[in-house]
Amino acid sequence: MGSTTSFTTEAIHPFSESWLKMEISYVFGKSNHEDMRYHVIYDGNCNLCVTLVQVLENLDKGQLFDYIPMQDEDALKNFGVTSQDCEMGMILIDGSLPERRWQGSDAAEEIGNLLPAGDVFVSAYRALPGMKWMGDRVYEQVRDNRYSLFGKRSSTYKSAYPVGCSATDCQS
Repeated sequence: MGSTTSFTTEAIHPFSESWLKMEISYVFGKSNHEDMRYHVIYDGNCNLCVTLVQVLENLDKGQLFDYIPMQDEDALKNFGVTSQDCEMGMILIDGSLPERRWQGSDAAEEIGNLLPAGDVFVSAYRALPGMKWMGDRVYEQVRDNRYSLFGKRSSTYKSAYPVGCSATDCQS
């Protein structure tokens, strides 16, 4: 009689690749995110920074984020970023509006906002009196002491999802 809709009975495990794609599609109302990219500039020599990039790579699989190590000065020039800019911490650049940028703890918070359901946690964090201020101070201390606290890599980490690489073209 009418059209039928099929539903899958297969459960989608939270934080699986399928779940992440579904959540990103739901949150942004799009199924194709090629035009929605954010560039994460990180310290490719910092053990903590690289570990966090790898966690983000595993969650996102290159769907929304691509990465540039701070040590890649040629790539940074394409975005008008200098090594001095990087001294203030990680940088997040909106790929569709490159003049829209976040740095330091603000970049970390914006990445959290962009992740599925992350805005709930970031909003709660910001709503607690004094937490934003304290988070900014902790970020500054970790940023300024990251090598002594977490160690320095002997070689710069290059992401599996470098700038200009779409999720379908890069390794997973």
